[in-house]
Amino acid sequence: MTVIVLICGLPGVGKSSLASRLAPLINAVILSTDHIRKELFKKPKYTRKEKALVYDVLILVARFLYEAGVNCVLDATFNSERSRSEVKTKLRLNNECIRIIECICPEEIVLDRLKHRRQGYSDADASIYFKMKKYSEPIIDEHITVDSCNISKLDMGRLINYLVKR
Repeated sequence: MTVIVLICGLPGVGKSSLASRLAPLINAVILSTDHIRKELFKKPKYTRKEKALVYDVLILVARFLYEAGVNCVLDATFNSERSRSEVKTKLRLNNECIRIIECICPEEIVLDRLKHRRQGYSDADASIYFKMKKYSEPIIDEHITVDSCNISKLDMGRLINYLVKR
């Protein structure tokens, strides 16, 4: 069965690192909002209109790949229940095809990661982290939580089992 995996979490918690470790294990393509944003906008302004376009492209490509039988890992904050529900609604898929992974990490490690982040696709820094943290909502749907600071082979096995179940 083809699956779409939503990796959720605040900036700096390790979503992209987890996605890059997980994708090859389930033969998945990674779709990252940070990457899509930088491809669409060389100097993003992070307006609502830009965000809407980035997520529309993410969903469009994910839906196309799903219909082609390709697993996808969606790497984005998905920090509100509305954003997660909207993605599921726009994908027009039942819950059996969608898995949610919440990526967490102790705050002091996140802040250190953000401070020492190399040039990449993400522009997030500590101020963005704290702003997003204020508005972040708990995940209500079935999901699995992973602490990115210490992912063992056992944790990866648990993730794979969660992704291929049902």
